[in-house]
Amino acid sequence: MSGKGNCYDNAMVETFFKALRSELVWRTMFETHQDAEQAIGRHIDGLYSPVRRHSAPGFTSPVQFEKMAAS
Repeated sequence: MSGKGNCYDNAMVETFFKALRSELVWRTMFETHQDAEQAIGRHIDGLYSPVRRHSAPGFTSPVQFEKMAAS
C-alpha cells in the first residue's frame, strides 16, 4: 500500500467493486438484503475468483493458471 492520499492506494479493490457492481448489482433487483448477500457470494465464488481472467497471471483465469503451473 502506498501513502495516504495516493490515488493508486485502492486501485485493485476499486476495480473489483466496479466489476461486481457492473456485472451483478446494477443488473439485478434483490428482494431482501439476504438475497443480495447470497447472490454476491455466489458471484465471487463461482465466477469472479475461479473463472474471470486476471492481468497478473498473464490474462488467464486462476483455474487455467493453476493447470498450467501443475503441468
